Amino acid sequence: MRTASVTRETAETAITVDIDLDGTGSYDNATGVGFFDHMLDQLARHALIDMKISAKGDLHIDDHHTVEDVGITLGKALTEAMGDKRGINRYGACLLPMDDALVRAALDLSGRPFLVWNVDFPTQKIGTFDTELVREFFQAFATHGGITLHVDALHGFNSHHIAEAAFKAVARALRDALEADPRKADAIPSTKGTL
Repeated sequence: MRTASVTRETAETAITVDIDLDGTGSYDNATGVGFFDHMLDQLARHALIDMKISAKGDLHIDDHHTVEDVGITLGKALTEAMGDKRGINRYGACLLPMDDALVRAALDLSGRPFLVWNVDFPTQKIGTFDTELVREFFQAFATHGGITLHVDALHGFNSHHIAEAAFKAVARALRDALEADPRKADAIPSTKGTL
């Protein structure tokens, strides 16, 4: 079973993440940040990862600590659930259109975290949500999930569509990378023998 339950508590946040990498994309995400919950729902649904996230954060200050710490905790849960990564495809990519937005995501579950982020938002906010926090989430997720992640927005003029396309593109790429490789089901996908 590729599952994990991770809790992280700091003076700023208390977060619990439960995931099942072989799920159906069911979700129950409650961070107190409405737009972010909507994005996490998209991540779960399109990656086919069952995901339950509960977060209590210092939202009276702003959303930053909650969003970043969810990324950290989700990345740690992903790392734990993948185990030794035996039999996975390892790589995934997606070119995802959403109305005016077109976002490309490519990733490697390499254990070597790196984020390349070429996404510009035309507005600073989506409702009350700071658009700069989209990058903060993916930086934390990639770092603690051991993911080499490239995200490029190729088109778009609506900030909501760009953000949602980014989450969906990463989700689809993650789904492909986590799938079993039928030709190498018992092998670590690396010449080093470990990831």
